[in-house]
Amino acid sequence: MQPSNFHSHCTFCDGRSHPEDYVKFALSQNFRAYGFSSHSPLPFETFWNMSITDMPEYLNEINRLKEKYKDRIEIYTGLEIDYLDDTYNASIPYFQDLPLDFRISSVHFMPWKAPLLEENMTCIDGSTDEFLIAVEERYQGSIRSAVQSFYHSSMRMVELGGFDIVGHMDKIYMNAGRHADFDIKADWYHKLVETFIDLIAEKELIVEINTKNYLRKQQTFPHTDLFSLLYKHRIPVMVNTDSHFPDLINAGRTDVLKLLKATGYQTTRELVAGKWEDIEIK
Repeated sequence: MQPSNFHSHCTFCDGRSHPEDYVKFALSQNFRAYGFSSHSPLPFETFWNMSITDMPEYLNEINRLKEKYKDRIEIYTGLEIDYLDDTYNASIPYFQDLPLDFRISSVHFMPWKAPLLEENMTCIDGSTDEFLIAVEERYQGSIRSAVQSFYHSSMRMVELGGFDIVGHMDKIYMNAGRHADFDIKADWYHKLVETFIDLIAEKELIVEINTKNYLRKQQTFPHTDLFSLLYKHRIPVMVNTDSHFPDLINAGRTDVLKLLKATGYQTTRELVAGKWEDIEIK
C-alpha cells in the first residue's frame, strides 16, 4: 500500500514549513495522496489557528499545488475544524460553504464561560501544567468532570456533523493521564468512551488513528485499547500523522497499520480520485 496522510499542518497555521515542502517530501516517500488540514480560524486569534483573512490564500495555494503536481500525487484541501459550541463548529455555513475536499473536526478547547474568547477556554492539547491548573480552578479539582466535559463537547460535535473525520477522538487522556485521580481503565471512563463510539458509528463517520505522539511516547489517539471496539462497531478508520514537520508525514504509520491489521482491520478509508474508498492494508 502506498502511503498517504490526511492530517497535516503548514505555515498557514502552526506547521513549521511551507505547503510545497510537504508535497516534495511526500513525493520522496512515494505517497499516493496528501491532504492539508490547517487549523481552522476561530472567533479569537491563537498561535495555532489560521487567521480568517488567510483563508483565500490557503485555498489558492493548495489548488496551485494540485495543478502543479497532478500527474504525480493526489493533493486534497481540508481543514481541521474546532468544535467550540453550537454556534461555532464544522456545521455552520462558513465552513460548509468553503470549497474543501474533506473536513476533520476535533476538540482542542472547552469553553467554561461566555463569551468565546481564548481566556475562557480550557485547552486540552497544550501544556500539562496549564491543563492541571485549569482542572483545579475551573472543575473544582475534578478530573472526572473535566473529562466528561470533553466527551460532552465531542458528542455534541458529532451530533451536529458537517465533517467527515473525527480527529484524535480521545486526546484528553494525554494530559488527563498526568492527574493522580485519572485511570484510563476506570469503568466510568470506558462507558463514556463506548457511548461516544456508539454515536460515531450511528453517524457513519471515519475515525482517524492519530500517530503524532507515537514515536516519542508510544501514544495513539484513540488509544490502542480502543482499536478492537472500533472494529467491533465496524467504524472505518484512516491513519494520520498530524504532522507539523515535512519529515514526520509518515511517522508511526507502518507500526500502527500493523496493529490495526492484528485487530482485524483489512482496510483503511481514504480519498481516491476525490471519492472515499476502502484501501487494503498490505
